[in-house]
Order: sequence, then C-alpha cells, then structure tokens
Amino acid sequence: MRTLVARLDSDGDVLLAGPAVRAAAAAGEVVLLCGPAGVRAAELLPGVSRIVEWECPWIVNPAPDVRPFDIEAVTALVHGIRADVALILTSFHQSPLPLALMLRLAGVPKIVARSIDYPGSLLDVRLTGDPDVPEAERALEVARAAGFDLPEGDDGRLRVVDPPATPLDHPYVVVHPGASAPARTWSPDRWAKAVVALTAAGHRVVVTGGPAEAGLTGHVAGACGSDLGGRTSLLELAGVLAGAGAVVVGNTGPAHLAAAVGTPVVSLFAPVVPAVRWAPYGRHVLLGDQEAPCRGTRARECPVTGHPCLDQVDPADVVAAVAEVMT
Repeated sequence: MRTLVARLDSDGDVLLAGPAVRAAAAAGEVVLLCGPAGVRAAELLPGVSRIVEWECPWIVNPAPDVRPFDIEAVTALVHGIRADVALILTSFHQSPLPLALMLRLAGVPKIVARSIDYPGSLLDVRLTGDPDVPEAERALEVARAAGFDLPEGDDGRLRVVDPPATPLDHPYVVVHPGASAPARTWSPDRWAKAVVALTAAGHRVVVTGGPAEAGLTGHVAGACGSDLGGRTSLLELAGVLAGAGAVVVGNTGPAHLAAAVGTPVVSLFAPVVPAVRWAPYGRHVLLGDQEAPCRGTRARECPVTGHPCLDQVDPADVVAAVAEVMT
C-alpha cells in the first residue's frame, strides 16, 4: 500500500498532520506532498518515506502564478508515484477540490478529504462535517475515513524523529518571539520585557528564531537572554526545545514543535484563528483575550489598533504561566 498524504502549507501545519501520517504508515509507504514552507517539518515526521515539494498557487502566500507547465509537471510527478490512495489534509478555510482534480487526472484511484462543497467525482470518500476539534485530530479523522488507524500503543500525540541533544546547560526556558504572521505573536518590546521578568524570577532564558529573525531575537534577548536566533536548523531547534523546562511562543510552528517533543508551552495566542483548533496539542497555558474584536478574522496583520488581544498580557502573567506549566 502506497499512500500520498498532502499538506501544502507551513511547518506547523505539517507537524499537526503527524498522527494521520503515522496511521497511513502503519499500512505501508507514505509519500508526503508539501509546500516549500513545510519541507523542514516533513523531514522530521516519523513514517514519511519520501517527500515531494510543490509550491501550490492556491495555498502559498504570496501566491505564485498559475502556469500550465507547473500543473502538468506536478500531475505527471504524482502519476509516477502510483499511489493507491491519497489523503488531502486541509484547514477549515481551504478547499481540497483543486488538488483532488489534479490527483484524479494523475490517476490516483482513491481520494479522501473533508469538503463542505459538492465534490462530484473528485472524491471517493468525503467527510462533510467540520468539527471544532484540534487540527491534529481533524486530520486523523481523514486517515481513519480512508481505513487507516494508529498502531497499537500510539497515543496520537505529535511526534518528530529524535532530535540531537542540546549542548546548552540546563535548566532554561525558551522564548520564541517570531511568527510568519505578525498578528499571531506579541510585540517585540513585550517579548523583551518578558525575558527580563523571567530572568528576574530566576530562569535562564534562551531566545530562538530563524535566520530572518536575528534582529528580533537580539532585541528580545537583550542583556539577559542567550540569543540563538538564526543558529539552529529545525531539527536542532527541536533539540533545544526538548531540553527546555517550558517554551514561551506565539501561534507559530515552534509551538507545535515544542508539543511534539513533549515540552509544555506558554502560548501567546491571538484569536484571529480559533484556539480550540490551533492551540499547542499538548500541555499548555493560553494567554491572550480570546474574545477580542479580531476573533476569527484570520488576519495576518492585527486589524485592531494597539494589538490589544495580546499586548494587554503583562510579562508577570508569562512568569506565572511558566511556573504553572513547569509544576
């Protein structure tokens, strides 16, 4: 049995597909079709035999042009995979049907997805409901509808391959201030004040971030924190997170990576997307006004002056939440 699993957006989304991938892998080979922003996470998922990268024009932001050559090329590539079944994993605001059409043209004999729209002959198994459940469970439901399930002893939590041990001295708390969407994280000065407050409370603080976030992590670390911005691969970051007593982070991929390595999370969570679906899938404390005016907008930039849903959170609240999750 060869299963094509498609999750075409970011690292965090791909990590949340992990339980569904493991369910499919229990029955055979899994080929993961993902976007360029999800490849690093795909490389960490247990059960993935092969990764196919594609910049999907109806998922990637900013979107590339729709070019017939690209569509034909990826259709031919999928045809060559000769999958027995495909699982299309999407968020609640994404349609699986454009990809289902391509997979049908590529000759995939069985396609399973969740769709609120009439799929005609594009889907063989269609889940019609859209339950307010964690995204990892929502994806696993698609795998189960295809006839797959987790092997005995698999608790369905997020997992990654074993990360390398970090050389950092323990104990420490990780602060990860960046996010691809500014609306989904705290303001830089607030993060910097939290590092000072955590240090004053007796914690050693390590600040992490990607290569493009080095300026941000340097500002946030200041004179109190250790700045690792741009100095770790995603696998190395997993090791740093695994060694932490807690991780303080916005709604972004490393929150899910922390959950995957079993580290409790303090989540600065803006309600632009629902926390019931996107909060870290593990032990966590949620900070932020979940009833704020930006609720449900899916905004990338905060639509409310002053970013009140998160900037009303005091650094002392973070210190208290870290103490709670580390107890």
